[in-house]
Amino acid sequence: MIMLVCGCIIFFGIHSVQIAFPGLRTRMAARLGESKWMLLYSALAGVGLTLIIVGYGAARHESTLLYLPPTWGRSLALWLMLPVFPLLLAAYLPGKTQSRLRHPMLLATLLWATAHLLANGTVADAVLFGSFFVWALADLLSFLYRPEKPIRRLPAKRWNDVIAIVGGLAIYGLFAAGGHQWLTGIALM
Repeated sequence: MIMLVCGCIIFFGIHSVQIAFPGLRTRMAARLGESKWMLLYSALAGVGLTLIIVGYGAARHESTLLYLPPTWGRSLALWLMLPVFPLLLAAYLPGKTQSRLRHPMLLATLLWATAHLLANGTVADAVLFGSFFVWALADLLSFLYRPEKPIRRLPAKRWNDVIAIVGGLAIYGLFAAGGHQWLTGIALM
C-alpha cells in the first residue's frame, strides 16, 4: 500500500503544479529550459505511474474492505464507462465534442473513477480511484480561476467526432469482451 500511496503523491503532485502554483511551470521551464523541464516532468510522472500500477497490483490482493459497494454499483459502472473512451479520444481529436466540453479527458477521468468507486470498496480502490477523482475534479475546477495554457493541437476535422465516438465505443467493446481481464486480471462480467 505504501508504494501505491507514494506513486499517487508523485504522480498527482507533478500533475498538480499548474493547479497549486500556476506560474511555477513557466518559471521552471525558463530556468531549466523547456525540454529539460518536460524531461523532469515526464520522468516524475512515469515514476509515479509505475509505482501506482505496481503498488495497486500488490495492494488490491491484500486490501481491507472500506465500504460495501451498492449491489447496483457494478451495473451502473458499466454504463458510466460507456462515454469514457470516446471522451478520451475526443481530447486528442479536435472537433465539436472537444470545443463544447473543453476538457473531455478530465470528464472521462471523473466518470472512470466514479464507476470504479461504485464497483469496488477496498482501501486500495479508494486510494487509487479516489485520488484520480479528486485530482480531476480539482483540475477541472481550477480552470475557473487560472487561464488556460494554449496547447498545440491537431487541426479540427469534420470526422474527428465520429472517429472519437466509433473508436471509443470499439475500445469499450474490446474491454467488455475481455480486454479488462487481460489488462488487469479482473473480469467485468
